[in-house]
Amino acid sequence: MVEQLKPQYSVAWIDKMSEIPQQKWDALAQPLTTPFLEWEWLHNIETSGSATGRTGWQPAHLTVWRGAELIAAAPLYIKSHSYGEFVFDHQWADLSHRLGIGYYPKLLGMTPFTPAVGYRFLIAPGENELEITALMIAAIDHFCDQNHLSGCHFLFVDPQWRILMENFGFTPWLHHSYI
Repeated sequence: MVEQLKPQYSVAWIDKMSEIPQQKWDALAQPLTTPFLEWEWLHNIETSGSATGRTGWQPAHLTVWRGAELIAAAPLYIKSHSYGEFVFDHQWADLSHRLGIGYYPKLLGMTPFTPAVGYRFLIAPGENELEITALMIAAIDHFCDQNHLSGCHFLFVDPQWRILMENFGFTPWLHHSYI
């Protein structure tokens, strides 16, 4: 009997959408109902100067590859403030400051300046979503530790994806938003 080997994955952190082939990214994003995770939207936000390190939205996109095939991705940003998130977590930042715990920088998963529900990891059809999600969460945890980030927040998420992430130990919180 031949033993079935697990596919070999590699993880890459990309700081510009232009470094990711548009067709490969969009093959993951276009089956979704939201256009705000598509390559052109994210690329335009970066090239316009809106989502940059200077504006407090440093791109740090997570990609998962099998050889030259992009099988998963997550648009992520290192944030030095909470502006443009449409979530008012300033109380958390203030409490962290009073406790001597750094709240910023943090890693954020959402479409910048876009309070539209639908954020999720982009995973190719046919891939094992649980396995790839676990791999991506582990990569995010390592990235946060390595870069001294307080943690990772996901905002305006797809309701079904929220359930999946809760099963991985993420905790949802209620907040006021103006949408």
